[in-house]
Amino acid sequence: MFKNKLTIIIPCKNEEENILRTLSAIEEKITKIKFEFVVINDFSTDNTFDVVNNHSKNNKKIRIFNNTSPGLGSAIKMGIDKSSAEFIVIMMADLSDDPNDLVKYFNLINSENLNAVFGSRFTYTSKVIDYPKKKLLLNRIFNIFVKFIIWSDYNDFTNAFKIYKSDTLKKLQPFVSDNFNIFLEIPLKLIFHKYKYKIIPINWSNRKIGKAKFRINELGSKYLYTLYYLIKKKIFKN
Repeated sequence: MFKNKLTIIIPCKNEEENILRTLSAIEEKITKIKFEFVVINDFSTDNTFDVVNNHSKNNKKIRIFNNTSPGLGSAIKMGIDKSSAEFIVIMMADLSDDPNDLVKYFNLINSENLNAVFGSRFTYTSKVIDYPKKKLLLNRIFNIFVKFIIWSDYNDFTNAFKIYKSDTLKKLQPFVSDNFNIFLEIPLKLIFHKYKYKIIPINWSNRKIGKAKFRINELGSKYLYTLYYLIKKKIFKN
């Protein structure tokens, strides 16, 4: 029996100025859902842990843990392991993801026999605000490449913000990615295993405070390796 209906995993690294604003904005939108926040502090060098830990003393829906192995991939894996809910959603600490879309995610996966709901920021009805031009160009090139190479109807694999059945995520483990490429690994594994999912339009806005942790030059090769590894594994399995 699950303790909660929804776990919201939020990985954090040096987000002391954003995290409470993000937690509050999300909580305001999901008053009808039994949920928990699982915040994973990924070796922050600022006061992120203390800010969240102090806040959690007055809000029992928040649990915070220190990551034990540096890297976003490790933070996500820890969040999954710490979840006590039927569904798991991953959101960013900078409030770039729209909490209204979280409500749509939950209502859809809770009412239909789905293993996941994938959001796309790149549909005719999506709203994307202040996406850096270079990152946007490279994002579209890579995602369209993946879409065609695996012959998929999805076009936003690298977006972190998706919702899953927790049982499904645990069956897809182990995850081998150590950074942002985990957000490519998880949906690809789900698709390759022929689990059921739906795609809906979502909105995205660039952070207002602090610096983005995503580094194109550092992560390009990791994404390509993840794609190569999973396709090779699928071919040999078949």
